[in-house]
Amino acid sequence: MEQTNFFQSKIFKICLLVLVWLISLLLVFKAGLLIGLTKARFNFSWGENYQDNFLGRRPGPSKMMIRDLDDRLLMPAHGVAGQIIKLNGLELVIKGDDGAEKIVLVNDQTEIREFQDKAALADLKIDDFIVVIGEPNETGQIAAKFIRLMPPRPSSGLFEPIMGLPRHLKI
Repeated sequence: MEQTNFFQSKIFKICLLVLVWLISLLLVFKAGLLIGLTKARFNFSWGENYQDNFLGRRPGPSKMMIRDLDDRLLMPAHGVAGQIIKLNGLELVIKGDDGAEKIVLVNDQTEIREFQDKAALADLKIDDFIVVIGEPNETGQIAAKFIRLMPPRPSSGLFEPIMGLPRHLKI
């Protein structure tokens, strides 16, 4: 009789309610931990595979990234900057600063600009310095989306690079 009174007492009901509440609270906490851990694993693996996700798999870390003047690692862009050495219809051959020659394909969708003005393919001449942004195709050529015609480089030595700055801007 006393046992049935205990299970029906107000103290037992309060204790049972507190116990259920604590177990529910612990389950919600555990669910939060699992969700957070899953997100952390995803973010960690995304960071580990960032270069593969955007550049494709390439051997060695030095092949995937380039360094800028502040020694920060940057992803190489799909494009080229250099001097036009050959014009052949809708195909340009560009010699970059590193001496490598790249073939650039131009189409009707390619935007060509000189400063802020629109330009045409006919405006490009051999020895012009251009910057090309595009996408590589399966044969290694660059399908140009944007071409910027740059002003000619000075030949007087005025822009001799020292610490990444032109000589007349040296501090």
